[in-house]
Amino acid sequence: MAEINKDDFKKQVQDYLKVLSRKSIKEASDQQIFQAVSYAVKDIVVDQWMATHKTIEEKDAKTVYYLSMEFLTGRALGNIIIALKGNEAIKEAVEELGLNLDVVEDQEPDAALGNGGLGRLAACFLDSLSTLGYPAYGCGIRYKYGMFKQKIENGYQVEKPDNWLKYGNPFEIKRPEYAVEVKFGGYVAVERDEHGRDKFIQRDCQSVLAVPYDLPIVGYNNNVVNTLRIWDAEAIDTFNLDSFDKGDYQKAVEQENLARTICEVLYPNDNHMAGKELRLKQQYFFVSASVQRAVSKYMEKHDDIKKIYEKVCFQLNDTHPTVTVAELMRILMDEYGLEWDEAWYITNKTCAYTNHTIMSEALEKWPLELFSRLLPRIYQIVEEINRRFIIKIQEEYPGNDDKVRSMAIIYDGQVKMAHLAIAASFSVNGVARLHTEILKKQELRDFYLMMPEKFNNKTNGITQRRFLLHANPLLANWVTGKVGDDWVTDLPKIEGVGVYAQDELSRKEFMNIKYQNKVRLAKYIKEHNGIEVDPRSIFDVQVKRLHEYKRQLLNILHIMYLYNELKRNPDMDFYPHTYIFGAKASAGYIRAKQIIKLITSVGDVINNDESIKGKMKVVFIENYRVSNAELIFAAADVSEQISTASKEASGTSNMKFMLNGAITLGTMDGANVEIVEEVGEENAFIFGLSSDEVIKYENEGGYNPRDIYNVDTEIRAVLTQLVDGTYSHGNYDEFREIYNSLLDGCGGRADQYFILKDFHAYDEARRKIDAFYQDEDAWAAAAIKNVSKSGKFSSDRTIEEYAKEIWKLKKLKVKVPKD
Repeated sequence: MAEINKDDFKKQVQDYLKVLSRKSIKEASDQQIFQAVSYAVKDIVVDQWMATHKTIEEKDAKTVYYLSMEFLTGRALGNIIIALKGNEAIKEAVEELGLNLDVVEDQEPDAALGNGGLGRLAACFLDSLSTLGYPAYGCGIRYKYGMFKQKIENGYQVEKPDNWLKYGNPFEIKRPEYAVEVKFGGYVAVERDEHGRDKFIQRDCQSVLAVPYDLPIVGYNNNVVNTLRIWDAEAIDTFNLDSFDKGDYQKAVEQENLARTICEVLYPNDNHMAGKELRLKQQYFFVSASVQRAVSKYMEKHDDIKKIYEKVCFQLNDTHPTVTVAELMRILMDEYGLEWDEAWYITNKTCAYTNHTIMSEALEKWPLELFSRLLPRIYQIVEEINRRFIIKIQEEYPGNDDKVRSMAIIYDGQVKMAHLAIAASFSVNGVARLHTEILKKQELRDFYLMMPEKFNNKTNGITQRRFLLHANPLLANWVTGKVGDDWVTDLPKIEGVGVYAQDELSRKEFMNIKYQNKVRLAKYIKEHNGIEVDPRSIFDVQVKRLHEYKRQLLNILHIMYLYNELKRNPDMDFYPHTYIFGAKASAGYIRAKQIIKLITSVGDVINNDESIKGKMKVVFIENYRVSNAELIFAAADVSEQISTASKEASGTSNMKFMLNGAITLGTMDGANVEIVEEVGEENAFIFGLSSDEVIKYENEGGYNPRDIYNVDTEIRAVLTQLVDGTYSHGNYDEFREIYNSLLDGCGGRADQYFILKDFHAYDEARRKIDAFYQDEDAWAAAAIKNVSKSGKFSSDRTIEEYAKEIWKLKKLKVKVPKD
């Protein structure tokens, strides 16, 4: 990789300021300077990007298309500079221009292309694909406003538009030459072609133009730049003058309105039919565009569509892109004239599916009426897939209607997308060993018994380049000083730091780095929350999407429990704690939003109680996202991974915390199981019901939370505070629904996620952590051990497994031509 010339770079920055802003450096705003620096960096990247795609074409390399509704990439500039190994040169060049690179980076908004772990995993995977040299496209949607920007007002979550594209995105390139048409609605007409075969044509439909925007995904120090292709929707006819002249103003802009709504927000509220329809439109929109373009790209270099699976693989990231199956069938049959059996054979060898959830309610199901009306040709194809699949089930299990009921793709007026993905894919993988076993034994058992060869596990991973090298430079430099920098592309090499857990000086160095990172986060909290927190307190952190099974409620109820204890015994031995939360709740998820209100309300009481002398602080970090997550992971002492056992597919925040030297407090759920195997039970704090115990209670009963409530006075006191106005300024009904859900179920099973059942085990684990933390040498040794054992959890390892076992990809060697 060519070295970056500082003088050339400085000139480019100044030139871009002139071209883009008509400003000099002294006159330009911070945002304008960010744009100019980004364009100068992009200039370096583009040569590698072009060379990569030329290499792919010359080698005729098989490519994976990673289809995902989310790509939570975070800020691009800093990550790209690190990948180019240009940090020192660019930092010096920027400083010589009288600027601060950290300030420049801070002008970049997080790309609002995702929300939770699903999207961050997709971003980590793209980073690893490029760094390992595998040819890939990420395919998604160019959301205008993301999911939402979270504001906390009077303790409540308020959703605001996340206008991340306000100033444009300097790294994207619009590719109108690859635009394709996507059709919705209408009806399917059947005509005969010149060979007497049926030809299916969609009539009276609404159409939009899908226009791709390409973003570079830069591999670390290897000249490989893959592409994240996000699709925007434009009207095919932007303005119907005839309708306007006739006074039908709404019809005049109908297509423009349709196009605009498709790409406005991620996960529109689907508590109503209009929201469901928009979600399905979004899914088909980006899938159809991506598959159409992938097929066209293949046919530009090949003349036999029947061998596309030799050069293309579609990886479905959860059920959202499952219409890929039917769309590929449509293209193969309707546009290339293949018969059903040929098209099905090709589709089955081209599509692979990753399942990300054990929760049956999260496996997407579409109302048949909506699906058939919005996607009439796709529905016909799904109907035929279902008819043939049911015949296979009946042949395998004659007379067994229960099997048909549990496995049919269309049943009870619903189109079941997970069933379609499993039936049509050659590979079905879970994302942690425990998750995969639960899928095989519980949720997808019938599918596994019928086609076990499809099922496999690919434990998730994270990119160390984002979450250590970029997010925690102090610790990254410490690690490199101990074991060299090979860990940047080969994370298992980090195991070498393990021996320093026994070295007193190294332990002190490590704890000093942690303290400095805590000071950094404390400053952020003071600036954004107005709360003073003590960097010498235990930073106990739970940051992740807000869902009941992740049990943020258990955490805050236990904090209330400890606060009650501290109020009764103000002189008790209690090591100072800062409890840190960060989470977004889906806009339509009312109880999750109530839990956020509870957390902020408890924080308001505790943080303003002078009688406890600052021993406890509760902080809810607003608008949790990648850029503030990087500060949080680096500063955390305790990693809260407390989901109800059997409910978390994998989790990846557990891995990010581990990599940064936080110690896991968790249940044996998801990837926690494998983390404990790596680091040892003595270096983690595990509590609570096992997955088998949870599943047994769910299937057989035997748990009544009122039995605990009736005999445990301290738990009863905590629950009573939900409805006696303690944390709601006398409003007895503010948290009543949470109270009822724990004791009566609110229409579901009481205490569905076993919060009261696990409460005292959680309390015991937390007390053990408190005692352990006060032995600084032992704590530092355990934290270093966690860092040293994080090697397995690199997304590089995960991607190597996908590439070799599922996608069958070969690595690229890219040379950039010299000028």
